Parts: sequence; C-alpha cells; structure tokens
Amino acid sequence: MSKLSQKMPMLDRRRILTGLVVAAPASFALAAVAAAQERKPGGEHRQQHDQSNSPRNGPGVLSLLPGDSTTQHSIDLAGGGKLTYTATAGTFSLFDQSGERMAAVFYTAYVAKSADPASRPLTFAFNGGPGAASAFLNLGLVGPRLAQFGGNGHDGAQVKLADNPDTWLAFTDLMLVDPVGTGWSRAAKPDGGEPFWGVSADAESMAKVIALYVAKNNRVSSPKFILGESYGGFRAAKVARALQNDQGISVSGILMVSPMLDGAFQFGGDRYALGAALQLPSLAAAELERKGTFSKQALAQAEHFALTDYLTALAGPPLQGDAAKNFYARVAAMTGLPEDVVARHRGFIGDSYVKELHLNDQKIVSHYDATFAVDDPNPEFAAARAPDPILDGLVRSYGGAFVAYARGELGFKTEMTYNLLNEEIAGRWKWGSGRTQPSVAEDLRVLLELTPSFRLMIANGYSDMVTPYAVSRYVLDHLPAAEAEERTQLRLYRGGHMFYLDPDSRKAFTTDARSMYVSP
Repeated sequence: MSKLSQKMPMLDRRRILTGLVVAAPASFALAAVAAAQERKPGGEHRQQHDQSNSPRNGPGVLSLLPGDSTTQHSIDLAGGGKLTYTATAGTFSLFDQSGERMAAVFYTAYVAKSADPASRPLTFAFNGGPGAASAFLNLGLVGPRLAQFGGNGHDGAQVKLADNPDTWLAFTDLMLVDPVGTGWSRAAKPDGGEPFWGVSADAESMAKVIALYVAKNNRVSSPKFILGESYGGFRAAKVARALQNDQGISVSGILMVSPMLDGAFQFGGDRYALGAALQLPSLAAAELERKGTFSKQALAQAEHFALTDYLTALAGPPLQGDAAKNFYARVAAMTGLPEDVVARHRGFIGDSYVKELHLNDQKIVSHYDATFAVDDPNPEFAAARAPDPILDGLVRSYGGAFVAYARGELGFKTEMTYNLLNEEIAGRWKWGSGRTQPSVAEDLRVLLELTPSFRLMIANGYSDMVTPYAVSRYVLDHLPAAEAEERTQLRLYRGGHMFYLDPDSRKAFTTDARSMYVSP
C-alpha cells in the first residue's frame, strides 16, 4: 500500500505500496493491546518451544530471537463447526555460498488438523512496501485472529483482537513471511540487509524460505498458492517464477490484493494520460458512494468515458472554448471536484483530489479509500502535507496488536523491535536495470503458459487511488487470450486499497478466494 503521488519525494511515493507503516516497539505494543484480547473460554491453548533454534540465533541482534514456538488452538468457523489448528511463530536462516549466516527470516504458520495434511492446500502470504511486514494480512484478512477497530473501523486507539470466523484456515493452511529487514526478520550484520533489497534478490530469498518450509514440514505434495498485497502482489509473481527456476516448485495459483502490476502506472508522472484515465473510475466510484447512488451500471458509464472521451482529451492538445467547458464540467460532476479545479489541471486530477475535493470544509481525502476524509491538520498549505487518514491512522495499532498477539498467544517473546515498515528498504530498493519500468506482465504470461493448471485472481477495491482497479483490468485484458481465458479473474469490492477493512467485503473476498482452492 502506498500513496500514489507523483509530486511527492521518491521515498513517500514508494510508501504507497506498503500496506503498513512505521516500526512498532515491543514495549509499546504490549500496553496497547494486552488488555483487549478476547479469547473464547474453553478454546485450546497449549504451548511448546523448539529450543534447538536458540544457539543459531546469536551473537548480535539475532541473539534476541527466541526459539520457534508452537501452540495449539481452536476456533468456531462462520459456516459452523470447530477447527483445531497449530500455530508456529519462528525463523528460518539464510546462508551465503561460504556457509556464513546472512539473515534470519521470521514467519507465522497456521496448520489445521487434517486427516491428510500432506495434500492440504498451503498458502504463502506477504505484504508489500517494499519493506513491509505481514502483520496486516495476518490480523486483517486470513489469520485466525482479527484486529477490530473502534470508531466505525477507523479508530486505531480502540483496537481489540477477536476470533476471525472467516479465516482462510477453513480451506488452506497458511504461512505468512516477513522479508529481511521487516517484522522480526533481520540480517546477521548491521549492514547486511542490502543484498536482499531488490526485486530479484527479494524474490529469490522468499522462494528459498518457502522451499525450506515445504521441506521441513513434508508439504511437497500440497497444492501451493501465493497471496500478496500491493507490492506483495508484484512480489508474488516474481516469487512464483523464482520457485520454478531455483527451487523446482510450481504454484497452483496466485491471489493478489490491490496489487502493483506495472511500474508505468505507479511512477509514470502526473501527466500520464493513460494512467489518469485508469484512475478516473476509482474517483467516480467514490463520488457515487458519497451520493448513495453506487451501481455497476453507473460505474460502467464512467469506465467507458475514461477510456474514450477522457483519454482522448488528455492525450490531445488542450481543449478550447465550449468543448473545454463541457468536458471539465463532466469530469467535475463525475468526481465531485469543483469545476475550476478540474480546469486548472486540464483534466489531470492526480493528487489535487486529495486536498481539493473538500477544500471548503478543510478536509483531506485518503489515497487508500477516496470515500474517506478527515479534518486537514494543515489547511493553510496548498498541497497535501498530512499523513494519510487511513494508513497512518490505523497502522500503528496493527503493529502493536501483532506484537501483543505473538507474545501473549503464540509464545514468541523477544525484545527486538517489530518493524512494521522499514523505510530504509523503500529508499534503497533496486528496481532493476534497463530503461523499462518494473512489471509482472511477462511473469504472468510465463506462469500461465508453463503451468496449465495455474490460476490467477486479482482483487481490488472500487475506490482505491493507490492501485486503481482499472489498471488491474487493463493488465489482464492485455494478456494473450489463449492463456488468460478461464484461468484469470478480476474481483471488485466496495472499499479502497484495504477493502477488507469492511466486514462485508472481507467475507465476500474470502468466499471468492475459496473458489480458487476447489477449482480443478
């Protein structure tokens, strides 16, 4: 997740793909959530530790990592019935060619009790950033515990953990991974993280961790899926290819949540006509939501306008006279922006939307959900300077909630700081060489071609400005028809980048995702 802002410094632009932000110290996290846990009486909670890990963790900062912790739990599922599962919080070590330990990678795994565990589906998940840990997907969507917020779901000061009756454990085992430098994953040396901070190196290290988990837990025969959010969606395709090439493992499918797919649409500049046209439907969706008139039919009209008259006008010379006035009036009505603002930017809306949609009310809009706005803490400035209302308003609570959960329920107790988002990684990320923008379009083509059973599901929120849903549709539409037919799908939900903050959208996506695991 991150802010799509072509006017912001590069570091801020790369935060747009995180899904999480800022570090959460362990000491702070415990106070924030410890009293708010809700565990059903009678639920199993037995714990054991694998102390064999401890000696390999020292010296240096890795000495703060405890041995792997395995606990037993149970949960009541939404469809009825009780599910018993094992949770493991632990680390895997990565070594260089000389055998020297380079890093320890933290993960959380959930395995349901099953008559045939070796053949049960297994999903590997990570968030984005680059530089974000996996706590958000863990406590926000797929895991057995769910972070719930007060204030209609937007108050990070009121957070509690409750059972997630819609956990994906009902149909797949889970392993959530924190890349090196995030969460509790660390390089062995203070300056040893950089070799992992790039598109290729990141994919290779994540593929290695997945292979280690598969081998250690005898899961070679399990159907394997990858789930990634935001940059994590981009990462998912790269990891799937690295698994094929380096580890001899093929995945059955990928599920992407609000993914980055093509760098041209993230970093293409604020006068990129096609990028603006693909963002417009998300702004139209937000305006329909605000007016209470949202419908797929109304949105389809906005989508058609975006890729016809709107795109033509932006790509051509500036409109003049009545043609310009009529065009700007139509864009203003569709987005809710004042007509003079649209005209001033010649139809290129970009980040002006965030600050100027509610300018008279002195409110600022979230990049992550264009329907959501709060009072602007800096109304005197012409450009947006405030933290994002959703991302920065909630994220600290996810970090604190996860630290308390890992310590109190999973038995993983460490004094190491949990890095929810390591901004150093975003600033030093190696996107690759050459003049082309980073993209996964070719990776998806190869995955579809080489594995006839491979399936892809992309999920987007309608009102997301960070990774607009029309971009996902554009990328899918430009895959070869013979490869994409019946094996790729785009699912859309009410809400923004983190559409699963809405309980109805979260449940709907879980139902749709489940179909991926039962398809032939």
